[in-house]
Amino acid sequence: VLVLALMAASYPVSWTSEQFEPFARPAIGGVPILAVAYPAFIFLCIVLSLDVLRRPAPSQRLMGDLARRRARPWLMATSIGLLLVSCLVGVIMIAIAFGHPTLPSSGTWPSGIPLAVVWGDLIVSLLVAMSVVSLGQAIVAYEIFTGKILPRHGLRRHWDYTVILAAGYGVVMGWSVAIESAPFYGLLLAALLIASLYALFNWRSYIERDRYIHHLRPFVTSSRVYDALLQPGAPELDAAGPFRALCAEVLGSRLAYLVAVGPLSSLTGPPLAHPQTSSAPHDLAKVIARCDSPETICFPVDPAIYAGATWAVPLWSERGLIGVLLLGEKVDGGLYTQEEMEIARASGERLIDTLACARMAQRLMAMQRERLAQSQVVDQRTRRVLHDEVLPDLHAAMLAVREGQDNAGSGIVDRLAGVHHQLSDLLREMSPSAGSEIVQLGLVGALRCVLEDELAEAFDEVTWELDPRAEEKVQALPVLTAAVLFYAAREAIRNAACHGRGDDTARPLRLKVILAWRDGPEMVIEDDGVGFSAVQKDSAIGQGMALHSTMMAVIGGGWVTDSLPGSFTRVTLSLPENGWQYST
Repeated sequence: VLVLALMAASYPVSWTSEQFEPFARPAIGGVPILAVAYPAFIFLCIVLSLDVLRRPAPSQRLMGDLARRRARPWLMATSIGLLLVSCLVGVIMIAIAFGHPTLPSSGTWPSGIPLAVVWGDLIVSLLVAMSVVSLGQAIVAYEIFTGKILPRHGLRRHWDYTVILAAGYGVVMGWSVAIESAPFYGLLLAALLIASLYALFNWRSYIERDRYIHHLRPFVTSSRVYDALLQPGAPELDAAGPFRALCAEVLGSRLAYLVAVGPLSSLTGPPLAHPQTSSAPHDLAKVIARCDSPETICFPVDPAIYAGATWAVPLWSERGLIGVLLLGEKVDGGLYTQEEMEIARASGERLIDTLACARMAQRLMAMQRERLAQSQVVDQRTRRVLHDEVLPDLHAAMLAVREGQDNAGSGIVDRLAGVHHQLSDLLREMSPSAGSEIVQLGLVGALRCVLEDELAEAFDEVTWELDPRAEEKVQALPVLTAAVLFYAAREAIRNAACHGRGDDTARPLRLKVILAWRDGPEMVIEDDGVGFSAVQKDSAIGQGMALHSTMMAVIGGGWVTDSLPGSFTRVTLSLPENGWQYST
């Protein structure tokens, strides 16, 4: 078409039939090639584009199919508008080339431009304007031409402003031409219009900024964790408020769930839900399996399986995957923008990290207070026993020896024996250190001593599955790390021994201890007892789990409890190899 246009010399600049003659050259059989080739070429392009829209190739882009469904009607309208433009221009070209009877064959047209051409030009202009608007709507429907995996926030608003500005500018300029005013007044009105709209857009930008600041206020407000740590009995950190603000005001989600996974799951408590009456899904194994890279912003999930959630946003930290944010559809039926997904991911990671750190600090402070109280009680008891019982007995024994009584021998022995028993009781009440025992026997050896001595009659059968490589590796653990792992495993074994049978003391109870190496030591304590839910009301169990899961998190590890009522309880203690640095 470009070659034919160059062969046809110049385009007409005035309405004379002589200047339309180049459209007739070259010709085949009297039919101008340019007049026929242009409409045919454009018609073929539009038909092929419509065929592509009707039968698209598979999309490799995130939300690609959804983007096509939203943009397809606008793209179809654009293609049909351009098709009508091409057909109308082709008809005008053919009419000019063959000498339409309503057009003069020679000389100039007496009335300048004929009415048919004026109407044709107006219709073409309207069709082009409609096509441009439809194409813009297709772009902002899902930014189908921008190359982004998700749309950008505010593009539709800027497009609407552009259309309003263009329409206003067109009306002003058209009005100035219609009344045949001086060009100066038209330019003045256009400048006034542009300045007014620019001021309006700036005002709207300030309003948007204030709205964003209002929405972000719950995230930048102090959590007062320090005050909560210093005040015993203070309420725990409120993460539900910021989470609701994120879902309702920033994202506009109908529902959302924030679920912690991995080592931090034992610290964050139950999942957060929006609205609060919603029940978060529990089985996230398939979702977690798809979270293989921090570069993944989000991916779709089945709402029928995941309690109405349609999108999953993986949450990461330096230690790996820490949680999953599940989002439902937006309230207004729109799509999540790329900024919204990034804000959701950053906010979810911050909420989980803050909640885990706050609860870890609270548990450590509670443990410290408890240890301090216990040490004070032991100290007071020691002072009382030494002052009120041991010292008088020793003093009496000394007096008896000094007086040289004949029957003093048996009395002195009895008094010294009583003193010995009292001192032994005090020593037993003091907290022994397991460090030396672990150094001498090793982690596995110390656990065997617990099962053979302290809990010798607790289980009907104890099975050990030890990976030699893992058993050798745990010998290199720092003493503090090994001690924390030992105490956590001992707590799990004691819970199984005390509560595994439930109310049925004759119920068989078997224990399995597994030590494996999966990028670090992993110890599994599993029993076939009544399950955790049957005894979860016991506060001692919850306190022990909270304490030892916190200590495991301090050294970089994790405590995960999995239980099926009436079937089993499994406690998995894991410590990543790169997490040992936290135990020094």
